[in-house]
Amino acid sequence: MQTRTIGIIMTIIGIIMLLYNSFNYVTTEKVVDIGPIQINKEVNHPLEWSPIVGIVLAVVGIVLIIRRNK
Repeated sequence: MQTRTIGIIMTIIGIIMLLYNSFNYVTTEKVVDIGPIQINKEVNHPLEWSPIVGIVLAVVGIVLIIRRNK
């Protein structure tokens, strides 16, 4: 049962990685802090990966599901 569960999870993650190749997260950095005056800057941090990684995860997940059924 554990191998099949891992295979299902890997397949789902692989499909999601194929659909979404990247995402951004935003952090806030303090630029100026002079007494009551504060100036903040929002910085985007993109995270990207190759679609090949998603394909490999999906295929390995499917292989684990099929192999478990045999």
